[in-house]
Amino acid sequence: MSRPVILFSGQWADLPLEELAQKLSEWAYQGIELSCWGEHFDVQQAADEDDYCQQRLDLLARFDLQLLVLSNHRTGQAVCDRVEPRHRRILPDHVWGDGDPAGVSRRAADAMAATFRAAQKLGVGVVSGFTGSALWPGVMGYPANSPDLVDEGFAEFAERWNPLLDICADAGVRFALEVHPGQIAFDLHSADRTLEALDGREEFGFTFDPSHLHWQGVDPVEFVRRFPDRIYHVHIKDIALGLNGRNGLLCSYLPYGDPRRGWEFRAPGHGGIDWESVIRALNQVGYDGPLSVEFSDAGMRRDHGAEEACKFVRRLDFER
Repeated sequence: MSRPVILFSGQWADLPLEELAQKLSEWAYQGIELSCWGEHFDVQQAADEDDYCQQRLDLLARFDLQLLVLSNHRTGQAVCDRVEPRHRRILPDHVWGDGDPAGVSRRAADAMAATFRAAQKLGVGVVSGFTGSALWPGVMGYPANSPDLVDEGFAEFAERWNPLLDICADAGVRFALEVHPGQIAFDLHSADRTLEALDGREEFGFTFDPSHLHWQGVDPVEFVRRFPDRIYHVHIKDIALGLNGRNGLLCSYLPYGDPRRGWEFRAPGHGGIDWESVIRALNQVGYDGPLSVEFSDAGMRRDHGAEEACKFVRRLDFER
């Protein structure tokens, strides 16, 4: 099976979409995973302007690019998080509003509903993103979550996301949670519990990014095998561990790119992911969606890295 190789635009939101689209065409990408921040896609405009979605599609078509996935990670984060001042820098002004936490979460849910409606207008079948999590501060911190708090957290998650998934069902769209620290699902067992909280409804699945599992000690291949029918989208991003006895997996408050960190994201093929095993696992479960390069490598110029990544994934994606 030959899967489309696309680029996730989130790390390129500083560029106008037309400029990025031209680059993708030159680098031989087949499509794009369009982020709902920066200038790339505005959910409010999509709701208010009848021709906005078609204009975005026409722009991409000029460069022979498919729009295969819409992503709204930042807004989705505020649906279940305990909202605090840190969220202001990732949320649109109309979602942040006056900053009242309850209002922010409510407006974030409304914006995610609008995102699903926009995906329907665009003819896109998958929206990727985050859910946020009221439980995350207690996963590795103190005081820890009690069993009762965990039950309450999953019940609240289901209460907030089931109405959004109803909109997905009506729009013919699936939501793919990127399994990631800070989310309601971050490894195999939490992903199991998340599906259980939603009674296994088909509108909800996962964006599989092996880099977010590898540093936790989770085998990405085991995740694919555990959820063969729930891999709705795939990110291609590598990671390198550099544990040296002085650092750790929690990275000591150090920013990305600091050589003292215990792990660092890398361009595909420059880290520790066993990509052949990942592709074999995806082949075995019949995943035929796009492979979306999420470029994140503080030690590599991004234009060079994105072009190299496209070539790498094309070579990597062998047929079964």
